[in-house]
Amino acid sequence: MVVAITGITGNMGQATLSEVVKINEIDKFKFLVLPDDKRIKKLLKKYKNFRNKLEIIYGNIKDREICEKLVKDTDYVINLAAVIPPHSDKFPIKAIECNQIGVDNLVSAIENMEKQPKLIHISTVALYGNRNYKHPWGRVGDPLLVSPFDIYSATKLRGEFRVLESKVKTWAVLRQSAMLHNNMLSDNISDGLMFHTCFNAPLEWVTAHDSGVLIANILRKDMKEDLSNVFWKKCFNIGGGSENCLTGFDTLNDGFKLIGGSAKDFFKPYYNAIRNFHGMWFYDGQNLNELFNYQSETATKFWKDLLKTHSYYKMGKIVPKSLISTLVIKRLFKDDNSPAYWAKHNDHARMVAYFGGEEKYKSLFEPWDKFNLLVENKNDEGEKIDYQNLRKIENAKLIDYMFDLDKKDSEITYNDLVKVAEGHGGKLLSKEYKGLYEKYDFENADGEKFTATAYSVLKAGHFYNKIYKENVWDFDSLAKKDKIIAQIWLDSHDINENNLYYFDDNFNARMETKERN
Repeated sequence: MVVAITGITGNMGQATLSEVVKINEIDKFKFLVLPDDKRIKKLLKKYKNFRNKLEIIYGNIKDREICEKLVKDTDYVINLAAVIPPHSDKFPIKAIECNQIGVDNLVSAIENMEKQPKLIHISTVALYGNRNYKHPWGRVGDPLLVSPFDIYSATKLRGEFRVLESKVKTWAVLRQSAMLHNNMLSDNISDGLMFHTCFNAPLEWVTAHDSGVLIANILRKDMKEDLSNVFWKKCFNIGGGSENCLTGFDTLNDGFKLIGGSAKDFFKPYYNAIRNFHGMWFYDGQNLNELFNYQSETATKFWKDLLKTHSYYKMGKIVPKSLISTLVIKRLFKDDNSPAYWAKHNDHARMVAYFGGEEKYKSLFEPWDKFNLLVENKNDEGEKIDYQNLRKIENAKLIDYMFDLDKKDSEITYNDLVKVAEGHGGKLLSKEYKGLYEKYDFENADGEKFTATAYSVLKAGHFYNKIYKENVWDFDSLAKKDKIIAQIWLDSHDINENNLYYFDDNFNARMETKERN
């Protein structure tokens, strides 16, 4: 048994490696590693007892020939490689090369093989876009609304769609949720990215350890039994469990407890965006766990364990909170990925995307008791809301998909495709239904024609719009024509907003506002 893995030196990759090396049935691992990735030396030293099983292929996933070498003579290909925020924000070309072109290279290499390996592709919760208290719960099949100026989400969307529409015979797409890992704190004090996290954003966390266990358990189970009817050729959300369904504020608060404080001690309401993030609680998060039994760690346990292994965080308890705020938090205001920087440098496009405009941003310059926090039982409008009841899955409010997501594959009809296409403001152009994984011709709300499988449209939430090909976010316009995406987009955007967000050729954030029909 030969397993090829990309992204092995990342947080999920390292957690996966620690688990898959325990599988005796695997005779050989092939890892794709960037030539300048210094982390591989430490990994090779750590796993020196398995060195005879490891083959390191140095190269870049953007290289088609390297990908062909990686997948040759393999039984499984696990794609964990991704350029993620903040690196994707700083180096958008690298995000395109890895998350989009790289996936195309891997898929093409597998498609051209006579004996194809099985492909496990890691996607992301970021595809679902911004959520708030109105629809905090969602599932595979929800519309995909990648947030404006998030090149990571855009490229991951395109990469996932390439997998779904490919000629790979056996694949699975796993959308990773927010992930807790040992480098959490250090990774988030080097860039303005943490200010993108909305205080009231619903976030479901899963640990890197549990994610690694998941991958290992998939391999173990698939080697023993036929999973074709329950796992392969399907999308899943990687959930962490009900106890890990929190908000952005909860998460920051838990982190700062390590140094004896709270989020309010170190942050002000205007520090963080109030929309344009990504995250949600998974209504279907138990589906994978029921198959592979990987959920074992809660966010509470994670933070306790982190303090045990990083005892120096306790030093923060004796340092004045104002000093920590100045030296650790406020210094990031100078980073070009922070709202404070955007405000100072008149980045109007981002101020509108993340706050609704400069005036809304300025209105946040108030004490915490003036800010509406879900954890304090107030929704964004200041109305009373029971936060704990909101977190209960049995109270989940799901959107209308114009289709029953629980419908058995064998019961799906031509009319189901018609209704979903019309719900998106488009049309089904094909004249008959041939099967869930057959391709059909559609027209979207803007009159653009595209082809996709029934599975992608009905079960995975895909429906073509500009972001699939260009770095253009036109959801204000689409929400006026597309009833399915409107249910989510208008939770945090006004129906009268008419903004077209896009990157120019140099990846500068731009916005046009105009009246539309």
